[in-house]
This record gives sequence, C-alpha cells and structure tokens, in this order.
Amino acid sequence: MKPRNTALYRIHEFAEAAGVTVRALHHYDRLGVLKPTHRSERGYRLYSDRDLPRLEQIVVLRFLGLPLKQIRDLLKDKSDLRQKLRRQQQVLVEKRSQLDKAIQAIGDAERSLRLKREPDWKLFKQILKEIEMQNDTDWTKKYYSEEAKVKIERRKTQWSPELQAQVSKDWADLFADIEASLDEKPTSTKAQALAARWKKLVQGFTGGDAEIQKGLNAMYADQANWPEEPKKNCRIRPEVQTFIRNAMKAQGEGC
Repeated sequence: MKPRNTALYRIHEFAEAAGVTVRALHHYDRLGVLKPTHRSERGYRLYSDRDLPRLEQIVVLRFLGLPLKQIRDLLKDKSDLRQKLRRQQQVLVEKRSQLDKAIQAIGDAERSLRLKREPDWKLFKQILKEIEMQNDTDWTKKYYSEEAKVKIERRKTQWSPELQAQVSKDWADLFADIEASLDEKPTSTKAQALAARWKKLVQGFTGGDAEIQKGLNAMYADQANWPEEPKKNCRIRPEVQTFIRNAMKAQGEGC
C-alpha cells in the first residue's frame, strides 16, 4: 500500500533516476543491502526518495573497495561505518600520494625526452619504481587463503589510524628491547617476556585466528621474494627474528 504524500518508484524508474542498473538493485535486494521500501500488490519492488541516501552510501563504499556483505553489516552500525570511512580515507590519501609521485616521474621523463635525444635511464627507473609500488599495494594477499582474506577485511573495521599509530610504536619499542637483549638465553625470564609481548602484538593482527596466522607465517617465510620496497623497509632484523624464534621454541611454540 502506498503511504500518503510519499512518491514511490518502480525499480526501473528508481534505477534511471539514481544512475544505477536494475540488475544492481536486484542484487542489493537479494543480499539485504538495500531493500525496497514497499512492494506492490503484484509483488513489484517500489522505492521512495528515502532510499536514495542509503544507495549513495552503498555506491561510495563500493568505490572504496568494500564487499557488499561487509557494507550491509557496516550500515547497520553507524559507529563502525564512521571508523571504516576514516580508515579508507587514510588509504586513499596514501594512494593519491603514490599516484602523484608516479605522475611526477612520468612528467620528468617526458620533459627529458623533449630536451635530449637520448632517454634518461635514471628517470625511466624512477617511473618503474613508482609503478611497481602501485602494483605491489596488495602483494601480501597471495599468502592468505580466501577465508583468511575475508577475516582480515572484517578485522580492518576495528582498525583506526590511532590504533595503527599505537601498534607501530609498540612494535618499534619491542624491536629496540629485543636488540638490546640479543645475548639473553632463550629460556631466560627476559627473553620469555619479550616473546610474550611479540605474541600479544601478533594476536592483535590475527585475532588468534589460525588461518590468518598461517598466511602471516607463509609471508615471513618467503621474505626473500618480497617486492623491493617492503623488503628494504622491513624493520625486523634477522637477528631479531632468530632471537624470537628460539624463545618461542623454548616454549614449544612457533612465532
């Protein structure tokens, strides 16, 4: 039944007005992301103007790369949505910075070719470096199963820039404390306390999930094959890894 003073649109009318496809609206309905406000007596989907703001949120979150099932859950909890948008904003700002560097490198190379007959190979290498950084953004995903990837994305909704800053500081402090304790025996009280701190920080990422931990272990076991930038910026020295590995073995565990 149509409410008084409320304009209702058949699905093709709403799709045309909103600039989306009928197929997309069918899909959103099936997943429970955007249900039509009403149904006609014959079962036709009927949308109202009040459905448009939710559709706008869906479109924005899809642009940010979020899966529809996660969007559905986020739209149920506005606090999670706000946190998620802040995190995605930070990711996009970093992505924009990387793209600006790549554009600048290509512009420098183009200007060099106008002024010289021979190409400047240093500029060419800089272009390759910036483009490789773009392609390497998701290089870690290959180490995780599909199940683990879904779980990681779900855990990201609980991650904020403030939390990331604190975790980064905690890891930096731990690395420094381990490097100052490399002469400790793996079974010593100090070594075991450092191992406990390591384990706690790792669990902050994995949530104690065995599938995520499996992918994380695979990634660090393959460190020799990491892209150049992550490999160069990795702050975990081999001596630190060996120290923690030995301390964990003393507990009968792996890191």
